[in-house]
Amino acid sequence: MLDSHFHPDHWGVYPFIHIGSFILSSYTLFVSLGLLVGILVFYLEARKEKIDNDRTFFIAIAAIVGGILGAKIMVWILYFPLISKNFTNYVLILSGRTIVGGFLGGMLAVFLTKKTLKIKGKRGNMFAPAIALGLAIGRIGCFLQGCCYGIATTLPWGVNFGDGVRRHPTQLYESLFWLIMFFYLRRKKKDNPKPGKLFQLLLVDYFIFRFFLEFIKFEPKVVWNLTIYQIIAIIALVYLLRNEIVSLWRKLHR
Repeated sequence: MLDSHFHPDHWGVYPFIHIGSFILSSYTLFVSLGLLVGILVFYLEARKEKIDNDRTFFIAIAAIVGGILGAKIMVWILYFPLISKNFTNYVLILSGRTIVGGFLGGMLAVFLTKKTLKIKGKRGNMFAPAIALGLAIGRIGCFLQGCCYGIATTLPWGVNFGDGVRRHPTQLYESLFWLIMFFYLRRKKKDNPKPGKLFQLLLVDYFIFRFFLEFIKFEPKVVWNLTIYQIIAIIALVYLLRNEIVSLWRKLHR
């Protein structure tokens, strides 16, 4: 069995959409649709807050490009042994992306762009709902292609992705999570949160959700019976909640 990012040609629920003689990858369609919807939501939010200027545009472009590169580069790093043995297989090399890598790449790109252009204002509260809705749509493409699938299950909604085994449709679990996050963040935005607070909330909630989701995903364990994504989630949560952790530590040791 290949890992959840690389799979044989027959794999997936509905990997290709046929429109006459034209064949389109379901994954490409929904990821592209999610990206376009996310950009539209971000643009409407920026326009509503009257900051749809060049600096906001540069930050958005940095987030998109950084996210795309980060999502791809992390897969290359994590599955380097497999890719190095099949470096002539361009389909394998171009396959697979990870949201965790996308977040890290996007955050790094935005940080460098803001530092280069000396931008001090935070745009995270506008990014957060846009990211959530875009990922809710994009994960449908993952489900149809059959990547990032779950372990075997006897639950009635288990899905056969091509090997005759009914598995957790973890892609749909994530899609539902992101859809709920979109509406939740939209509601929280009405409370006028501090700049960047919604983006931090999105990251914290996602890494908590992802940590537990990994227990039913088909991913190799690396240490302490945890996957690499669970380890990254723990590190990310410690970093994101460092102020709260320090504050709690001080209260406990007064």
